[in-house]
Amino acid sequence: MEIINPKNKKKFGGAVGLAIIVFVVIIFGSSFWTVVEAGETGVKSLFGKVQDNELGSGFHLKNPFVKVTKMGIRTQDYTMSVIQGEGQKYGSDVISALTKEGLSVDLDITALYHLTEEKASDVYRDIGLDYDEVVIRPQIRSVIREVIAQYEAKDIYSEKRQEAAKKIFEILQNKLNPRGIELEDVLLRHVELPEKLAESISLKLQAEQDAERKDFEIQKETKEAERKVIEATGQRDAQSIISQSLTTRYLEYLYINSLKDREGTIYVPTNPSNGIPLLRGL
Repeated sequence: MEIINPKNKKKFGGAVGLAIIVFVVIIFGSSFWTVVEAGETGVKSLFGKVQDNELGSGFHLKNPFVKVTKMGIRTQDYTMSVIQGEGQKYGSDVISALTKEGLSVDLDITALYHLTEEKASDVYRDIGLDYDEVVIRPQIRSVIREVIAQYEAKDIYSEKRQEAAKKIFEILQNKLNPRGIELEDVLLRHVELPEKLAESISLKLQAEQDAERKDFEIQKETKEAERKVIEATGQRDAQSIISQSLTTRYLEYLYINSLKDREGTIYVPTNPSNGIPLLRGL
């Protein structure tokens, strides 16, 4: 039979008691402080009532009865896409909208946003933590349909896509900002038209590009023709001026002046009146 030393038993009991005390302090003591991580804000509530002053990132002492709910304030994205698994929904989440002429187009869109820290308590109290599904998603779908109805299909398929995206951003920003959500950007990533319509628009755009290229070539040829006319006119005027200045006397002068560079040239004086050589008497 093993004999337990009363002193060891007392030490063991003291260690267990100390461990229990430390455990209780850790468990219940943590209710006196909280740590808010970077990119988060803390929303306080006391017995279900949300308080207005948010907690910034860092260490904070608090009332042990106050509950702190962490909410992210970093940039987030909400994507609705035709590609499975690319957006917030696992399946296809494409947005279908009617254009100005009543044609149905499918659109992929991504909205970049972040929660305004100063309004986090309002969002938590009025909307909840799933504000992206309650507010952002339905607003995006509503605004897109409102804007796309102002454009023809070929416009949003080509040169006016950025204009439409900008208009969507402006309207959506006005709707989300008062709710405590700051919109950063709207990306209209893809516009999908019915197959036959897309083909006809592509052919039309190609024809327009060909016409523009031909117009450019015609303008180029016209400019070249004008240049040649100007050049020929200059040459004609130059020849006219030269021909008017080429008198008989001037030509004789040019001929005589050129003889000085010819070897074996003999200079014979002539009579100015008849041109007969003047020979000295023998």
